[in-house]
Amino acid sequence: MLEIKNKEFYMNGKPFKIYSGAMHYFRILPEYWEDRLTKLKLAGFNTVETYVCWNLHEPKPNEFCFDGLLDIVKFIETAKKVGLYCIVRPGPYICAEWDFGGLPAWLLKDKNMQIRCNYPDYLSCVERFYKKLLPMLVPHLETNGGNIIAMQVENEYGSYGNDKEYLKFIESLMNECGIDVLYFTSDGNWKNMLSGGSLPHIYKVLNFGSKAKTAFNCLKDFENSGPNMCGEFWCGWFDHWGDKHHTRDASSVGKEIKDFLDIGASFNFYMFHGGTNFGFTAGANQNPGKAYEPTVTSYDYCALLNEWGDYTPAYHEIREILCAYQGIEMTELPESPKLQTIGNVELTEFASLFDNLSNIAEKHYAPVPESMEYFNQNFGLIYYETVISGKYDISPLNIKGVHDFGYVYFDDKYKKRISRLEYTSESKGLKALFSKKNSGKFLMSAINGNRKIGVLVDAMGRVNYGEHMTDRKGITDIYIGNQRQMGYDVYTIPLDNLDKLEYKADKKEVPLFLKGSFKANSNNDCFVHLNGFKKGYVWVNGFNLGRYWEIGPQKSLYLPGALLKEENEIIVLEMEGFSNPAVSITDKHNLG
Repeated sequence: MLEIKNKEFYMNGKPFKIYSGAMHYFRILPEYWEDRLTKLKLAGFNTVETYVCWNLHEPKPNEFCFDGLLDIVKFIETAKKVGLYCIVRPGPYICAEWDFGGLPAWLLKDKNMQIRCNYPDYLSCVERFYKKLLPMLVPHLETNGGNIIAMQVENEYGSYGNDKEYLKFIESLMNECGIDVLYFTSDGNWKNMLSGGSLPHIYKVLNFGSKAKTAFNCLKDFENSGPNMCGEFWCGWFDHWGDKHHTRDASSVGKEIKDFLDIGASFNFYMFHGGTNFGFTAGANQNPGKAYEPTVTSYDYCALLNEWGDYTPAYHEIREILCAYQGIEMTELPESPKLQTIGNVELTEFASLFDNLSNIAEKHYAPVPESMEYFNQNFGLIYYETVISGKYDISPLNIKGVHDFGYVYFDDKYKKRISRLEYTSESKGLKALFSKKNSGKFLMSAINGNRKIGVLVDAMGRVNYGEHMTDRKGITDIYIGNQRQMGYDVYTIPLDNLDKLEYKADKKEVPLFLKGSFKANSNNDCFVHLNGFKKGYVWVNGFNLGRYWEIGPQKSLYLPGALLKEENEIIVLEMEGFSNPAVSITDKHNLG
């Protein structure tokens, strides 16, 4: 078993270093797990690390899912099959550029909810999830003959809070559930973070992306009897919509790894293989003084394996270094994934979103606007409709709290787009794209009778890091002058089942579903390009590939070949407009 003695790791009584790579089972189709894990092993790594996404495992309170893409036990077993140890980081918060940092959206139905602290209602939810998850992992602990060698207590907690009783609760709950492998906390290499996020008796690792030879100095003021380990070595970075695509030179990554080896430190590559934020799972950031910044669909991360699992120059660089250092003979690698070009796909059937509300939405009544979470909705769109009656002069109209894009309609006619992404003085990539003209404040013409106001809200990712994480989706109010508008029909549109759509639209007015079909002669991977489309979502054979947005940097969506059949259906939901009802599917990805 893995032990710490004399500030060193020992495995079964022998000195040991952890050379780990991060892969998230929930960002990779199960058909590819063994291939990616094998490539990790052949690159000289001995361990795989994964987070656990609470929000997908418990999509509704006390309703659990652990199959398919979410079969964490199968992922761990597959890692053991290829000869890898496993580190599990069960959260409950994971950050990970994942919606709400992996916390389930339904927590936010409670308007008094306090997350990541000793708030009793939050703790009871964590306890229910852990008592479902952790017993499934116990048979796979190294102490029981499995390959899980360590588990994390919370995650980068010092970047958020300092409630030590909460950390002790998580530790105690893990003990109660039978977890008896090495515990650790991870925080950034800053004393403030370590002070808030660690417990004296639990092993501490640091997260950083450079300067390995000096980064561990900040541990000297903390009780840490263990060896130096980087819990997340950031070999790349993630992208926000409207920003640049991040890359990193392979030689710079190689230099950092040589530094780890020179000082005898262990490490976990974040990411070894990033994968994809399929569906609505991408998160967002909103740092102090900056605008809301949603994360793109790709989680390529400039990792050692790219989004579709192919080798990068950094992979070969690190493989040579690690194998040479350990005296491992480099054997032949598995083939690179095969790619295919399908060509142009015409979208020939059209379905109006508003005409299909009775088919794909659930209708509610609310005296004042309530959030998506209030109505037990996790993801998708939400539509608010209210009628103003009487005689009103020209008045200021203020639609408040739009999270994140609001499309305003007067008497069913499109009026205005409202964006949460208003720039501040410090914002960068989105500054030129959004301004006060996208705010919820504008003048409404006079009324003599009735006027129906509709607001369709497209929810992007919930903030996954920092002080703005209680990121409820929808709107909070509509005011005419200082008069609060009351009485709403609210339609929740989760977009989780499009089978009931009726394709009867003659006019191609957005928001619009466009459907087409195409043949595939193989199960090779490919990429969907949305040239001429503005903003929306793509489904292939019922699987949500994720968001697209013309502002980039990402310009195409990864389509895993495992989803393909001989005859395939593709559906695009376009929110804002398109030039031609066709997409192209090629063997080239465009991340910007």
